[in-house]
Amino acid sequence: MHRIVASVTTLEQHFQTLVEAPETYRLSACPRCGRGRPWGHGCYQRKVDRRPAPDGSRRVAPVPRYFCRGCGRTHSRLPRCIAPRRWYDWIVQQLALVWTLAGVSVRAGAQTVGVDRHTVRRWRDWLQAPAAARYVFHLRSRWPQLGRVDDGPPFWREALAHLGLPQAMASLDRELTVP
Repeated sequence: MHRIVASVTTLEQHFQTLVEAPETYRLSACPRCGRGRPWGHGCYQRKVDRRPAPDGSRRVAPVPRYFCRGCGRTHSRLPRCIAPRRWYDWIVQQLALVWTLAGVSVRAGAQTVGVDRHTVRRWRDWLQAPAAARYVFHLRSRWPQLGRVDDGPPFWREALAHLGLPQAMASLDRELTVP
């Protein structure tokens, strides 16, 4: 779907890119209908994660939106450092997954990264769900060295060690909808 801009890896780089090169976020064609180039349609404020900012407020970032006249849909683009549809950033999720894939209990992994155990269990179960086979297929087709690793936890341990969750999800975003 191209919702993630893979070249913008930090929040500071996101703010800088929005000021100096906002065209980086603009879509070349509508991801839904494929027509024309959607035009800028403002932005919305997105909570970056659940961690408070140094002044105690929630950390927010502007996310550019684009409107397609062909289908009438509005689309947004996120930097790689902000996970779509998630409260926690990719790094927090990756740390929790690394712990649980290494055999540590969900409770201990959740306490280590400071996330609720139900959230960590949901992330772990997402990797083991039958739908995750599509993600495995696309990652293996893009990185051949992952093809030599067994399915399940060994594959995800290797993928997280080799790519990291932010890069893996940004590459999957090109072919699939990242959950």
